[in-house]
Amino acid sequence: MFDLTGKTALVTGSTQGIGFEIARLMSEKGAKVFVTGATSMEKCISASEKIPGSVPVTANLLNDSDIEKLYSATGDVDILVLNASVQYKRNWDEFSPGEYDDQMQCNVKSSYLLIKKYSEGMKKNGWGRIVTVGSVNQYNNHPQLSLYGVTKAAQKKMVENIAPFLAPYGITVNNVAPGAINTPRNKEALSDEKYRKKIENSIPCGYVGTPKDISPAVLLLCSDEGRYITGSEIIIDGGMHL
Repeated sequence: MFDLTGKTALVTGSTQGIGFEIARLMSEKGAKVFVTGATSMEKCISASEKIPGSVPVTANLLNDSDIEKLYSATGDVDILVLNASVQYKRNWDEFSPGEYDDQMQCNVKSSYLLIKKYSEGMKKNGWGRIVTVGSVNQYNNHPQLSLYGVTKAAQKKMVENIAPFLAPYGITVNNVAPGAINTPRNKEALSDEKYRKKIENSIPCGYVGTPKDISPAVLLLCSDEGRYITGSEIIIDGGMHL
């Protein structure tokens, strides 16, 4: 089950954290994986060395032109996982115009452009899997992640709108929404014992998750076993959104 042998996968933002674990698991299941980061080829190579058969590629999704650059490096793929994102922590009225634009560009616009670009090859092949990585902040009103939550809610709505148009071509489009996950992005905040306890108390399961709690759901959605799931979302947050 969940065999990806012969498939090619592109996982954006996969040098660390959730993206890295998704890429690693897909490689373990037989896929050729493109490991991507924004600007540092060194980081991409370092991550790729830990994932057998993977290929490192850089693409800064804040630049539309890098989407063409990315496609030139990868060609058509069977599986597209949109994990890369930009996140700024500010009060709702403190975001600069540039910070607003960066989050909208990376989290929303690039998702649209990448789906549009890579779905063409999937249509020709009659098979494809697209998964966006959202956030519990689509549901919870974090005092310093208001814009981030807006972008992730928009991304989820994009999935719901695009999925019906791609389904006739054998392409599924879904979203996963992680909760509090112990990743490098959250390392500093979670190292504060008082803050960590506060977060754990807000999670019905009682603990912070890890990237390995997320990757199996993505694997399901990207395999033949997930062929009848589209336009849907899997929330993986220990009940935090409740």
